[in-house]
Amino acid sequence: MLHTLYLITSEDTDPRRNLALEETLLRQVQPGQCILYLWQNQRTVVIGRNQHPTNECRVQALEADGGHLVRRLSGGGAVYHDLGNLNFTFLTHLADYDVEKQTQTILEAVRALGIPAEKNGRNDLTAAGGKFSGHAYYKSGDQCYHHGTLMLDVDLAPLERYLSVHPLKLQAKGVQSVRSRVVNLKDFRPDLTIPQLRQALAEAFGRVYGLPVQPLTQEGLDQSQLAESLARFSDPAWIYGDSLPLDISREDAFSWGLLRLDYSQADGVITQAALWSDGLEADFLCQVPAALQGCPRQADALRQRLVDLPGADPMLIEDILTLLMKE
Repeated sequence: MLHTLYLITSEDTDPRRNLALEETLLRQVQPGQCILYLWQNQRTVVIGRNQHPTNECRVQALEADGGHLVRRLSGGGAVYHDLGNLNFTFLTHLADYDVEKQTQTILEAVRALGIPAEKNGRNDLTAAGGKFSGHAYYKSGDQCYHHGTLMLDVDLAPLERYLSVHPLKLQAKGVQSVRSRVVNLKDFRPDLTIPQLRQALAEAFGRVYGLPVQPLTQEGLDQSQLAESLARFSDPAWIYGDSLPLDISREDAFSWGLLRLDYSQADGVITQAALWSDGLEADFLCQVPAALQGCPRQADALRQRLVDLPGADPMLIEDILTLLMKE
């Protein structure tokens, strides 16, 4: 049973350090605790666990402007952060993990500021039809987090300059550009500031859970874990991944997200495979390439390989097979 709420705010704007702190909090959160972590990144594109970096971001333009590309642990799509954006993360154990209540905290905070916030779909919050918050989720053993963005006063020109959104995704959303989908909270309340938004979140956190909110500082955290996490999120191999060209590439948009599968085959057997996706089921999707290697490209054999994976989702499996079996 949940008995303690903590609030921690990062004063750093380096995305690698903020992601490292997020993972460290995840490793250290105890049963019965829920931590609300608030953080900001300066000029950053954050890609999902299974996304192809250069498909999602104009990396050269971002880095030429002094920005950072980073990869997070959770699935989902690429997002742009600047200091007009406030990020949140709820961290807790599986027994106390309640996405509905966590989302309600965000909605109540924004509504308390006089903004008509609504949940729209699986992982978006909107106001007057415009998206101001996207969410993603991660689980490691019994420890879970739910994080997302809150666009208060994001500069939309760099957002459009750095993000390279696939036409299939725009088509699926029924919009012309990423900029046309999003809205800043300042559009509804021009005097709103980041400190006011932080305060509204802290108050809503305690109100929704019916518990006092206690401050948490970094001093008591495991510094070796923090250093280990920082090394991971700073590693180019983690950020850029392995994108060796393979013989065949297939991609499509499904109800749960975009999916691109690259593979090579010999004598009807898949010899190498790579997968890129903005799907939220990050842990399952990242296991798929290894499962496909050495398997005949036959639907029944492929299905059996995928069904046996931890976290297997029947709908995702059938969509993966649809791509693999295309000629």
